[in-house]
Amino acid sequence: MTFANELAIAPITEAETDTVVALWQRCDLTRPWNDAAGDIARARGQTNSDVLVGCLDNVVTATVMVGHDGHRGWVYYVAVDPDKRRGGYGRTMMHAAEDWLRQRGIEKIMLMVRPENDSVRGFYRASGYEEQPRVIFARWLDGRPMTP
Repeated sequence: MTFANELAIAPITEAETDTVVALWQRCDLTRPWNDAAGDIARARGQTNSDVLVGCLDNVVTATVMVGHDGHRGWVYYVAVDPDKRRGGYGRTMMHAAEDWLRQRGIEKIMLMVRPENDSVRGFYRASGYEEQPRVIFARWLDGRPMTP
């Protein structure tokens, strides 16, 4: 699919994995305890998730990982090349994720933002998202200590 700002969006290909991981690193989305390439492989290997890549002139510019649990949709790794920000690409990727979920009958989209990430919180507010107070509980199933 192509949107008004000429961002061509398609599911990630195997050949784009390293480029996408590098983009996520430049955007400070990766954490040492998460295997970004593994996250991509898991998303690609399921029918209820995918990584969408937005390209400008065949160059990876933006991404979103989207999936659902049958009830709620979730997005992760929303990234726009730092040199291309403020061009509407983040919103375009969110619209693509929303469309992906709608096509699968999912009616609600959710995402998590670290509380200190004010600029990203502002982006989502400006995009029509509302904060909902929640407490998140987590646990590593392999027994390792909890990460921040």
